Amino acid sequence: MSLQRFFLVLAGRWKLVVGVLLSVMLLTLAANILLPRKYVAESAVVVDSRPADPVLGGVQPVTAASAIMSTQVDIILSDRVAQRAVALLKLDQDPELRRQWVDQTNGRGSLLAWLAAPMKLHLKVMPTHESNVISIVYTARDPQTAAAVANAFAQAYIDTNLELKVGSASQYSQWFGNRTKSFRDKLETAQQQLSAYQQSHRIVVADEKLDVETARLTELSSQLVDVQGQRAVTRGRHSQAGSADILPEVVSNGLIQSLKARLADLEAQRLQLALRLRETHPEYIDMATRVASLRAEIDRETGRIAGSLGSADRVNASREADIGGALNAQKQKVLALRAERDSVAVLQRDVESAQRDYDMVTQRLAQTSLESQMPQTNVAMLTVATEPSTASSPKILLNTALSFVFGGFLGMGLALLLEHLNRRLRSARELPELLNVPVLAVLPRNRQLRRLFAPIEVTADQFDRLLDNSPGAQARRLTARSV
Repeated sequence: MSLQRFFLVLAGRWKLVVGVLLSVMLLTLAANILLPRKYVAESAVVVDSRPADPVLGGVQPVTAASAIMSTQVDIILSDRVAQRAVALLKLDQDPELRRQWVDQTNGRGSLLAWLAAPMKLHLKVMPTHESNVISIVYTARDPQTAAAVANAFAQAYIDTNLELKVGSASQYSQWFGNRTKSFRDKLETAQQQLSAYQQSHRIVVADEKLDVETARLTELSSQLVDVQGQRAVTRGRHSQAGSADILPEVVSNGLIQSLKARLADLEAQRLQLALRLRETHPEYIDMATRVASLRAEIDRETGRIAGSLGSADRVNASREADIGGALNAQKQKVLALRAERDSVAVLQRDVESAQRDYDMVTQRLAQTSLESQMPQTNVAMLTVATEPSTASSPKILLNTALSFVFGGFLGMGLALLLEHLNRRLRSARELPELLNVPVLAVLPRNRQLRRLFAPIEVTADQFDRLLDNSPGAQARRLTARSV
């Protein structure tokens, strides 16, 4: 369909189009008058997604903002918040509403739930995009009711959020309180075991006593090494007692050396006497006796020195045995002290571990106790809903404009539908298309349409073709062909 024909159809059926348009606008006007007025009130709350810990003062871990806001929206739309809003509005104390509840439910169920169910239908919660602000919108037939219910839902949400936080902290506080007693008993038991062990073993300061005994053990070890060295020396010298003349003690002894010098002199004199006198001569015998006596004295002195080496070896052996026994005893004592210290260390670690657990639980108990008593939440009222001055619906101007547009399109659609079901000739240009005949001229019905529907000019060829297609010409052609 061309644009010209479209306007021709509308011009031909303008009464239908105008009638449908007026009907739709009248119906819309009647609806605007008859429909009840609705008022919308809006309150806003702000949610702190990263609240600071009120007890420790630190910032809590970051959580996805979308998850936080979705959770808060679900909380506002929950039955718990709705029922608390009903309680804040004191609707459950209205005798008329209570009578209606009894009539409809026979007193079964909860009155708060029955009153909250229809209120949630008119509630809309809208989180602001890329923001921590949540808008609470309520629609009612009365402006005072709309504002009061919106504010009640906002306050109920804040109270519920605080109850959830305080309730959780109270449960933690109760649990930590119960655990504190068990950890305190564990700490006392560990301390009693440590004290009993120290008293039974008479341990005052285990580390200092062990240090003293360890130093004593080191000293005995050094003494044993010295004695063993001395004994090795005396044993070696004592083993040389058969050749005592070469012993250092004998060689370095002044008395023996002087006696040997005297013996050498006497030996020289004896040899001289042997050259002059016989062996039986009294002078020679006296000299020989003196030499023998001096040799005997040297042997006695050498034997005494050799005997003293054996005594020193025996003394060193005895000392080695004594020091070795004392060293073994000291080792046992040090090992026992180390075992005691290890046992004490184990008990002390048990006490320290129990003390740490007790301190940690006590600290958490104090924190949760403070949190359960602190009336602070991460939600605050941002905007208080006020009574709307104008109704939000019905919107007369918008509805009227929409009815005009809708009525116009509906009228044009009906006109085109009727034209399709019952097609009519709207212009001369449609004759060649419908009847396949040329149009010689058009006589307009009024002057206003002359310019829009101008006469169609017919050429000589088209006129001759029209004459050739006339019934008389066709009859003449048939007659001539038959002859």
